[in-house]
Order: sequence, then C-alpha cells, then structure tokens
Amino acid sequence: MFKALLFIFWGGPAWDRVAQARRSLMFIFTLYLLPMLLIVGAAEGYGLKHWGKWQSTFGQYRNFTTREVEVFEAIQLLLALTVVLVCAQLVKIMAETFHGRHTYTQAFTLVAYGLSPLFLFRLLDAHPLMNPWITWALGIVLSVSVVYQGLPRVMAPDPTHAFGLYLVSSMVLVLATFLARLFTAFYLSGTINFQHSFLSHLLGR
Repeated sequence: MFKALLFIFWGGPAWDRVAQARRSLMFIFTLYLLPMLLIVGAAEGYGLKHWGKWQSTFGQYRNFTTREVEVFEAIQLLLALTVVLVCAQLVKIMAETFHGRHTYTQAFTLVAYGLSPLFLFRLLDAHPLMNPWITWALGIVLSVSVVYQGLPRVMAPDPTHAFGLYLVSSMVLVLATFLARLFTAFYLSGTINFQHSFLSHLLGR
C-alpha cells in the first residue's frame, strides 16, 4: 500500500524501479496485488460491519451482518482480480495493434501497479457517509495519471505510438472499473443484494 503512495507522489522514480526490477507476474500478484486487495477489503468490511452504510434509496443507515460483509468483500476481490487480469490482456492486445511486441507480464505490471491508487481509495468506503462513486472518481483519475508515467517505462512502446496506446489503455481501465463499481455501488445503495448468490451459499457452508 505504501508503494501506491509512491506512484501517486513520486511516479517517475517509482516506475523506474519497477521497470528495472522486472518482477514476475506471480511475484506482483502474490506479494503486492493480492495482499493490498485483502487489506483494503478487510478495512472496508470492518466499516460496513461496525458503522454501517448510508443508503439514500431508503433514507437510512444499514448495518451489515458478518456473512453479508464476507460475501460482498469476496465478490469485490473477485471483481478486482478479474478487472486486472482482463485489462492486462486487453492492453497487451492493443499494444500489438500498434505494431509493438509486448508480453502479458509487462501489461499485467502496468495495470496492477497503475490501478493501485483506485484500490487505495477504497479505504475511504469504510466511512458510512462516503459515496462509492466519489472514491471511484478520485481513484481512477489518479490511476490514469499514474499509468501515463508508467506506460512508457514498462511497455516501452514506439514513441510515435505511445500516446495513442495510453489513450486506449486508459479508456479500457476507466470502462472496466466503472462497470465493477456500478455493480458494487448498487449493492451498497440497497438496489441489489447477494443473499441468495452462489458465493453466499458457499460461504455459508
């Protein structure tokens, strides 16, 4: 999580170290991405369990049970991981359309680290009055800014294609995270629930 702050405030040097280290996909996944998502999910779940969430749909606070929190955070985790994995593949494909040769690990590195501000801002969702769209908007704006600095260092595209690749990559990240946030925001607002979902039954067992 500290590295996410480095990307926000000292993006250039932080990305330089990432590019030089050339960590494997498994290293980034197990020692950075997954722990960060678990910590953020635990903090957000604590807030939902102990402080509840204001639901404007019903004009009242809702206190979540332990099982509801577990199901919601499990779904949040799966959504976040899916977004990173799918977006990395899309970024790789788009890089190839710009006549570049890039590996999936490069694209995964860019997306996993690039979206870290978005995941970091989810900590604010623990507050009962925090609107989930505010945290998404703040997080994605910073993430797009972070990706701008990281793409030329990690992907090393042709200079003539770098900005075009950045634009389409940013659009993919914005759209994918928007759809994921739409799903979770509906739940927090009380519009939908996962009480009878497959994951709820699985955790119940």
